[in-house]
Amino acid sequence: MLPRIDINLAKIAHNAKKLVDMYGSKGIDIMGVTKTICGDPIIAKVLVNSGIPSLTDSKIMNIKKMRHAGIQAQFVLLRTPSLSEIELVVKYADISINTELAVLKELSASAKRHNTLHKIILMIEMGDLREGIMPTDLKRFVHEVLKLEGIKIVGIGANFACFGGVKPNEAKMDYLSSLANEVEKTFSLSLSFVSGGNSANYNWFMNTENISKINNLRLGESIYLGREPLCRMPIPGLFTDAFKFVSEVIESKVKPSVPYGEISQNAFGSLPQFQDRGHMKRAILGVGFQDVLVTGLTPSLDIEILGASSDHTILDTKKIDLKVGDEVTFDLNYGALLSVMTSPYVSKNYINANNQSLWLMASSVSVTRL
Repeated sequence: MLPRIDINLAKIAHNAKKLVDMYGSKGIDIMGVTKTICGDPIIAKVLVNSGIPSLTDSKIMNIKKMRHAGIQAQFVLLRTPSLSEIELVVKYADISINTELAVLKELSASAKRHNTLHKIILMIEMGDLREGIMPTDLKRFVHEVLKLEGIKIVGIGANFACFGGVKPNEAKMDYLSSLANEVEKTFSLSLSFVSGGNSANYNWFMNTENISKINNLRLGESIYLGREPLCRMPIPGLFTDAFKFVSEVIESKVKPSVPYGEISQNAFGSLPQFQDRGHMKRAILGVGFQDVLVTGLTPSLDIEILGASSDHTILDTKKIDLKVGDEVTFDLNYGALLSVMTSPYVSKNYINANNQSLWLMASSVSVTRL
């Protein structure tokens, strides 16, 4: 059924194993980020089988889904919990990332009610200006957290290159390490995790001679797309095509290259501009922004995406003779992959699922989704 996303499990496994070995060579463990794949249990199992014992996701419902699918992993909630989901976080996540004392008090109360211990990683603001405790407030914050029962500080971390595009460099990693040392010394704590960032840490890792106290990274894009996020350069030895988006031609005609008539706003509120190229062979795909972030697609053929509406994507087919019913394949960037995996309109096709248990899991997941 089209549109679909072809998911090559063998290539994902290859990338995961290579990254585990590469970062492990300097003493850094990795967590597999599953938010990009919406907690897909089939891919999650591949990550675990490839040597990644900890999976992290920003949606507690994705963690719940993976637990119910029988994935044997340590689950980490990748963002500070909402107050409205505290009970679910304590029930399904082994660890959660936190930045707010009000949230931690509720986690403490819930953990006490359920007679359990919930582990936490405190995120430090290091310049990217997404989540994080300001470094000058860290000691005071830790002091208050240690008064709470039912929760345990197991690490600190920082985020880079997500909101502000700030690079994780040697100075940032040294500073985070110094904060970890300070917390351990001041409060007689032993931090299991000093999580220095994400896939964007690749260039720092390759060039540094001393990782200091950094012992953990949270990887998504480099596993799934084989790239580092700062410049989107391929990582040597990794596959960049583990995911392929496939759509179907629903119209193929010769038409003018410039709309004719009085022009106003398009469906998304902008005034489109067009270059007059004369008449051209144009094809329409039966997908649009409701299905995929069209701007994040790169055609495998020598064709051009002219634009899209919510449910149509227009192509200049150039010298390619596309006919109605033909399949057109695309590579995806991170945003496009996230949108495709989230869309209920895109079917998932798993390739190279050689393990029989994996196939059984795929079958059960398919039944669940119907």
